Amino acid sequence: MSQENNKLYSLILVLAIALALMAATLYAGSQGTAQENTEHTISMSGYAEQKVVPDTASISIGVVTQEITANGSSSENAVIMNSIVNELKALGLEDREMQTSYVSVSPVYNYTGGRTITGYSASNSVDITTKKLDMINEIIDRSAAAGANQIGSLSFSVSDTMQKELRDELISEAVTDSRSKADMLASSLNVKITGVKTSSVNDNSGISTIYSTAQEMPVAEEASTPISPGESTVSMSVQVTYIIE
Repeated sequence: MSQENNKLYSLILVLAIALALMAATLYAGSQGTAQENTEHTISMSGYAEQKVVPDTASISIGVVTQEITANGSSSENAVIMNSIVNELKALGLEDREMQTSYVSVSPVYNYTGGRTITGYSASNSVDITTKKLDMINEIIDRSAAAGANQIGSLSFSVSDTMQKELRDELISEAVTDSRSKADMLASSLNVKITGVKTSSVNDNSGISTIYSTAQEMPVAEEASTPISPGESTVSMSVQVTYIIE
């Protein structure tokens, strides 16, 4: 083998060894980083909640009528529903607080001796969503007096606006809860928290809502219908990964 070939062979060998050493160094570094990511952190969740009085009420007001003809049933239904809506507007409700949710006209059958149509039933429902909680009893009573015979699906909830107002405070309390539990765990493991690696907030706040099922309304009496919104729970949770040593 010539001297030039020997030099070329030696150069290739040196480069091959250098590349092998570099690859080994990179692999060891990646393994060390992976171990640091898993062995030198602890994760802890935090939770906070507040009891609040709901600021929003939703209720369904409906009318069901039955007549011999479809037009007669529909016309009677429309007259009663218009009367109800006028009563609600007189109370101070605005158009944006009332939304028609269901309208139908269907035949009524008699199955004695075969199927025959005996009349037509018309239904009309309006969903009301309002922050005027002190008016709910009047809404129910005056709607019933105006002819509503299907009133129900009453629920109380916490509006998005109120939830946003509580958000910052709840996140702060949840983070404090997470750190408190992390400190206890770190103390038990004889390690020290030196920083925060990652954190996340659960935006699916837990909200408990009070419901009442729909019911057929009797003739309104002089006594006002008692309504109480009770309390709802608004909650927030966080997940924090702490760096330890």
